[in-house]
Amino acid sequence: MQLNKNEQLVISKISHELRNPLTIIYSTLQLIESRHPEARTFDHWHELMQDVEFMSVLLDDLSRFNHAGALNFSTFSFRPFWEYISLSFAASVADTKLEYFSKIDSSINQITGDKTKLQEVFLNLLRNAADAASPDGTISMTAEQSKDSIIIQVQDNGCGISKEHLSSIFEPFTTYKKNGTGLGLSISESIIQAHGGTIEVDSAPQKGSTFRITLPTKQCCNENSCQQSSTWARLSTPPLVKPVYKLIRIITIIPCFVIFPTLP
Repeated sequence: MQLNKNEQLVISKISHELRNPLTIIYSTLQLIESRHPEARTFDHWHELMQDVEFMSVLLDDLSRFNHAGALNFSTFSFRPFWEYISLSFAASVADTKLEYFSKIDSSINQITGDKTKLQEVFLNLLRNAADAASPDGTISMTAEQSKDSIIIQVQDNGCGISKEHLSSIFEPFTTYKKNGTGLGLSISESIIQAHGGTIEVDSAPQKGSTFRITLPTKQCCNENSCQQSSTWARLSTPPLVKPVYKLIRIITIIPCFVIFPTLP
């Protein structure tokens, strides 16, 4: 899903207007905790802090989604890039019983794309796989050359996704896991589409999921025109703006859960 220019401006303004009061709320809560440690024993205090922290994460994800189509192209060797991602993820699950396997086609050489944002996509898919897998589950990531494209697959043998949910998992604010913002897969899809690639998923309950990315190894000659066309692409799905306004109501409700003591 790509946003047009007006929608990006609206989301940027909303995010900016929400972040300032949220920062003030969080700072006030921390000040109350420091001066009145007994506040931690108040009913719903812990939930309140978690809600504010969740909103901060959500705004960060919203900002990343808003800029997912703006790419900084470079040509780089794919193997070191792949190895870094694999080692980074392997380190994150080193203290668990999860098994992780990585395999890359030896014929893959260079690729042109936004290195940082592609890394974000692959790590997001791997983290999702870890969340879905059983405690002793298996996760794999493979890459193979196919003409002028690279096919990357991230597979797990976890809980899987039901058929009725498959068609909506890339929609903004759609999530089926606890504490998820519902923007991770939307961001990933936007980044891959901005590269001229595709992302698909095969899944079945209790059988696991396979996310398949097809990524061109080269971009068009005029990288600026590539960026502009991908960023301001016409929407083919419902706008994101309306769901964003729901955040305003959440922000205004948050302070009402707790009666704050008077600060000296």
